[in-house]
This record gives sequence, C-alpha cells and structure tokens, in this order.
Amino acid sequence: MSDLPGRLVLLGHPVSHSLSPRFQNAALRAAGIPLVYEALDVAPEALAATLADLARQDASGNVTIPHKEAVAELCTRRSALADRCGAVNTFWHEDGALVGDNTDVGGVDAIAHALLGDARTTARVALLGAGGSAAAVLAAAERWGAARVRLYNRNMERARALASRFDASVDVAPSVEAALDGATLVVNATPVGLRDDAHPVAVDLLPTGAAVFDLVYRSGETAWVRAARNAGHRAADGEGMLVEQGALSFERWFGIEPDRNAMWSALH
Repeated sequence: MSDLPGRLVLLGHPVSHSLSPRFQNAALRAAGIPLVYEALDVAPEALAATLADLARQDASGNVTIPHKEAVAELCTRRSALADRCGAVNTFWHEDGALVGDNTDVGGVDAIAHALLGDARTTARVALLGAGGSAAAVLAAAERWGAARVRLYNRNMERARALASRFDASVDVAPSVEAALDGATLVVNATPVGLRDDAHPVAVDLLPTGAAVFDLVYRSGETAWVRAARNAGHRAADGEGMLVEQGALSFERWFGIEPDRNAMWSALH
C-alpha cells in the first residue's frame, strides 16, 4: 500500500455528495485504513484557498459538482484522461503539487457495459449536457469502437465547444428530439433530477428499446430512471457509476482494490 494521505475529502455541493462518505468509509474500514473520508461543502470562490490548505495537509480526495473543471485548471499535473475530459474528479498531492485524474470515465464504461453489453461498440448515444460529466461520457464512448454520439445542450455554444474537443463521432444536435432520434443509449449528464423529481427528457420521447443512463444519483434512484424502467426501458442511475469511480479513486490513492461488496452494502 502506498503512503497514506494526511486527509481524505470530497469537495462539492452538499446534495451531490450525500452518499459518497458512506461507501468510501466502508471501503476504508474493510481495508483497515485508519482514515475517515469527509465531505466538504466548498463555494466556488473558496476553492483555490481550500485546495491550498489541503496541500499543506497532504490531502487526497474526490471532486464533484460544481468543481471538476475548475480543479482541472488548478492541477500542476493531470492524467491523460483528465486532460481529455478537461475535468478532474480524483486528486492527490505529490511533493506538494496537486495531481488530478478522472475516474468518471471508468465509471461510465462499467455502467454502459452493464446496460448494453457488447452492443456498446455500435451504440448510438444521445447525450444531454455539456459539462465535465458529459466530457467523461464522450471520453468513454470514443473508446467503444464504432459508437456515435449526438450531443444536446441548451447552450449551443457550450455544446459545440465540447464536441470540438472530440472526433467526428460526435455531432451537436439542434434539439432534444434530434439527439434522441435512433438512440440506443440516452445519457443524462445534466444536474436535472439532482434536487427534485424533474425529468431531463420526457419518458414518452425515448426511442423504443433505448437504454437509459442517468448520471445523477439519489437514494432510491432518480424519478426519471424509475419512470423509464416502468415504461420498459433498461435503466440505471448514477449510483453504480458512483461506486465504480469511487473504487477506481481508492486504487489511485492506496494502490489496492477496495472491497466493492462493502461499498455497495453501505449504500443500502
């Protein structure tokens, strides 16, 4: 096992990280690691000062909404995946320098495989959103083979800027309906549904047979995932991705695999 960090934290919005301390602390206990994973609510204007303080404590941790892209900008070094995404969800310090990685991509891979199996290699993905989480979906999808993505975001300039960072397999859709046309996988990478039961897109607009992947996670699943499943769609919310990206982060920090069963048990 690598040297232990001085502190283990999650930086983000309080609603977005309500589950993470439970499963990471379960993994720490199962591994016999004498650390406590704690959530810190950090306002955007306090992010740089907070990271400077954490550097003095040799801290490691995760990053969630709304700080992933800002932390990427503040890192001294980033992994190739973090560079590709322009977003960091996992960080640590080496000789006082902030280092960032993106394990969200691995989380997307795991859930897409669970939903589609080998069919993900030819998936037609409708992707809603254009932030750091959407970038992780694109970084995953470009490794699936012949998958294609139609990206929709209300801010078209932001959508075009994100799509331009990836290859020709990504098209910017002019509307939600255009993005959904022919999709075999519909992914919500927006915050819609994080704080309430709003749906990012009406279930009756989903293509027949399309799988649904909501990156948002809430206790008992999101309302959109429940509605999609009730309508006959294979569906998963962000809980599985949350555990998988957290497990990959754990490996980055400690050099060992966590007990995933312990992590899952802590959520239920």
